[in-house]
Amino acid sequence: MRLPLSLILILTAQCTVYAATHSKRSYDTHHYYVLQHDPQLTSLAEVVDALGVELVEQAGELVNHWLVRSKRFSDVSEARDLESNHVLRTFHELKAREHALRSIPLHSRSTEDHTAHTIARSINHLSLQTLKRRTKRAPPPIRPEDSSRGVALRLGIEDPLFPDQWHLVNDDFPEHMMNCTGVWELGYTGKGVHSSFVDDGLDYNSDDIKDNFDAKNSYDFNDHEDLPTPKLSDDHHGTRCAGQVAAGKNGVCGLGIAYESRVSGVRILSGAITDVDEAAALNYGYQEVDIYSCSWGPPDNGQSMEGPAYLIRKAVVNGINNGRGGKGSIFVFASGNGAGYSDQCNFDGYTNSIYSVTVSAIDYKGLHPYYSEPCAANLVVAYSSGSGKHIVTTDVGKNQCARTHGGTSAAAPNAVGVLALAIEARPDLTWRDIQYLCIETARIVNPDDPDWERIANGHLYSYKYGYGSLDAYAYVTAALNWKLVTPQTWFRTPSVRLGDGAMDAEEGFSGGEFIPRNGIDSKIMVTREMLDTHNFDKLEHINIQVWIDHSKRGDIEVSLTSPNGFESILAAPRSRDSAKTGYPGWTFMSVKHWGENPIGEWTIHVSDQKNHAKHNGSFIGWNMLFWGSTVDPAKATKFELLADNDIWPFPPLDEIEDANPPTPSSTIYAKPTAHLPGDHGEAEGENSSPAFSSTPTQSGVSATPDEGWFPGLSNLVTSQKWFFGAVGAVALFGVGAAVFFWRRRVEQLRRAGYGTVPAEDGMGMRTLSQPVTGTRELYDAFGEVSDEDDEDADEQTGLRPQARRDAHHDGFSDENRGRSAATPYRDEPGSTRPAGSGGPSSPSGSGDGSWEHAP
Repeated sequence: MRLPLSLILILTAQCTVYAATHSKRSYDTHHYYVLQHDPQLTSLAEVVDALGVELVEQAGELVNHWLVRSKRFSDVSEARDLESNHVLRTFHELKAREHALRSIPLHSRSTEDHTAHTIARSINHLSLQTLKRRTKRAPPPIRPEDSSRGVALRLGIEDPLFPDQWHLVNDDFPEHMMNCTGVWELGYTGKGVHSSFVDDGLDYNSDDIKDNFDAKNSYDFNDHEDLPTPKLSDDHHGTRCAGQVAAGKNGVCGLGIAYESRVSGVRILSGAITDVDEAAALNYGYQEVDIYSCSWGPPDNGQSMEGPAYLIRKAVVNGINNGRGGKGSIFVFASGNGAGYSDQCNFDGYTNSIYSVTVSAIDYKGLHPYYSEPCAANLVVAYSSGSGKHIVTTDVGKNQCARTHGGTSAAAPNAVGVLALAIEARPDLTWRDIQYLCIETARIVNPDDPDWERIANGHLYSYKYGYGSLDAYAYVTAALNWKLVTPQTWFRTPSVRLGDGAMDAEEGFSGGEFIPRNGIDSKIMVTREMLDTHNFDKLEHINIQVWIDHSKRGDIEVSLTSPNGFESILAAPRSRDSAKTGYPGWTFMSVKHWGENPIGEWTIHVSDQKNHAKHNGSFIGWNMLFWGSTVDPAKATKFELLADNDIWPFPPLDEIEDANPPTPSSTIYAKPTAHLPGDHGEAEGENSSPAFSSTPTQSGVSATPDEGWFPGLSNLVTSQKWFFGAVGAVALFGVGAAVFFWRRRVEQLRRAGYGTVPAEDGMGMRTLSQPVTGTRELYDAFGEVSDEDDEDADEQTGLRPQARRDAHHDGFSDENRGRSAATPYRDEPGSTRPAGSGGPSSPSGSGDGSWEHAP
């Protein structure tokens, strides 16, 4: 049915009103959808009428994106199937009809066909909104006798609490603090800079925060109210984080790093939330807000692998392109607290986004706390809880202070405070300048830690520490004279397909190449022509998108080696990750190749660390996306998400350039604070363990497939004289050794009175009257297999363990050659605990790892 023209005009005029309003949601009575509409093809009113929905409001700050709704059926038992699919089914029918009409000439179409075709073409995206939960990366309550308050009473610590804020002035370890007092002396205190805490609310009535609170750019997306009032018993996380940045210089509790900056609160973590509201939250006030502080994400349980859905990615790109007057919103994310469970921040699509300043933690001694997640997406570290200390900050209440704050949740706001000081000093810094300054000014901590590697740009890099500790004085003073970078450019490589591998729209895999224990390599060539075509100057971020079918995702290890021999470990094994879904187009990110020459062959290595008979898989395919600066700024264009890519079939239907991984819309998040260990502030940190077992411990540069662990060998081979000389020397040594052992054997037989046994007699060793000794020790020397390996091999060969040993026991067999020499995440001989042995042992149990099934 067509709407009257007058009604269409009325609805069209109301669009401007809808764009400026926020209304309460009623998920009990209505279904909500987000509609992306092209107004050049037909009116929004006609589309709303065709779908049978009601217009609610604009979707945050996304232009031509609209929140619409339809009524739920009252009798769920009769209409359970219809109520969730009515609008979507109509949409799919319109799309199917539009596709069928493509083959019919325009003059042969009816008016109804033409209208349906136009309406279908004008709908670029339609998604049902489902409620979710985000997980705070914050500490749970701890026992009173272990609290900072109790320690302060025992040691006679007095208010005000500034002396307890060791992250500002560290009397015990002066080299380990945010180093901001010198910046205050320069006159920079955050004036005119605005940070938004996307969190569980903000107590704007606190004496420590009220003078710096901005109500205009605050909102409650959980209850859809104007102010982000903390209401639940555990709604203190956002207030504590905000106090780290903007607690005033007023004699209450402690002091914020940018204590004269403005703060707002956007409440999303106190209940379930839909994609459209999360997207709006990350753009809320994006012309006045400079920095969005986000200390939350997927559960840090070593099982999840999820990231932002299409609308959220769209909002982040919108903030990058249009926020702060085009300079770009700055998104700061905590890396995660799951390292004790072998979790890594490259399994989180928020922390491994190129748009995020991803921050891990170090404690007051400068040590790596066992909870802080490592990965190749880590940019910097900032100070937080560990080795007996917490972060002291503001708490909920008129004059309340927190003394037990910590986790990477507290590291991220400390970074926000430093960035606020820098933006006051240089308001014209873009979001990419912010990241460049992090790399150029970060301070190396624990230089003897084997996790550090010298990389192509001359800097040291660590999966645990990123480029180092954020130093406020070094950062701000460098910003004052910083030359702004040229605009961004990018290019995607063609996808590489292995063994006719494919994945359909339902994430069903087929084909591919089997992944053995010693792994499989694949290469992608980058040429000078690619760089020239895309106006590409200097390399910054790299995205690696992979399709891998595997029945136990946590067994997989993925690494990338550059043409220059520098390796990024993208995914190390995760013992708790038992998901059977593999990697359906998951996107990893690395900042470890920043500034490197990208021309040449890039090699991905995918290996199965367990190679279990019941759990194996195939490598389907992959591609790469390179991000960098432009040669000619005049030719630069802004990156845009062009289509809905929540599902990534393989081979790709087209080469849409998108840097972020997909997420199903039915995700439900775990309870906040669920996975941060209770001893995060007490357990001693470490500075002597590589983040991943394959990280080199001495050389400083990872071995490449061509070089192995003898990097000089490739140079040796290039010289024929040295090469053949070396071969000759080896041959002479072998001949000499053979003669020596032959003569010694002859002498032993002569002295013992033994004679040789004629071959025709056919006498074997088992027929000798005396038992043969020493053979068992020989077996052990070449590596006795474990019970688990015995079982795996039994399933494949059908032999009992002893029978298999008798049948074949070659210490240099292919199986043994492929076995890793070290157990992943092993810090001490005989230990199988996660890196940072102060952490708790991993709970038993398994899961598929997705948020959809998270606790």
